[in-house]
Amino acid sequence: MKYKAVKIGLTSLVLALTFGGLLYTTMAEGTEYYKHVDEVMTQPEPWYGKKLQMHGFVVPDSIKRRPDSLDYIFQVQSNGHVVNASYTGVVPDTFKSDSEVVLKGVLTAEGFKTQPNGVMAKCPSKYEAKPSGATAPSGKY
Repeated sequence: MKYKAVKIGLTSLVLALTFGGLLYTTMAEGTEYYKHVDEVMTQPEPWYGKKLQMHGFVVPDSIKRRPDSLDYIFQVQSNGHVVNASYTGVVPDTFKSDSEVVLKGVLTAEGFKTQPNGVMAKCPSKYEAKPSGATAPSGKY
């Protein structure tokens, strides 16, 4: 009877350690932080080399494209903090000066290295509030 309890205990321990190790390695590889530019750039060194999704706004007139290529460099800012970013690939149509963006990639001492397909630009609102006193359309043409 005692041998059976030890066997069950050891099996349970091995299974728990295996599951814990698998969970840890899976989570460590997939961890990606979502931060605003100002949160990261106040003290950037601890963020170097970590996978990030960085949110901010494209600095006006900062987008530069290397001729005859898909290589871009630009700046993204939030609350007065700025990060230099680089990207190679096709950018969304909504990627323009002052557009709201989320970049996926890694921060380095040289700036933010955006991964392939890592530029997501928010669509500007196509709908605006009606001015006060405006009437609703009648529904007829």
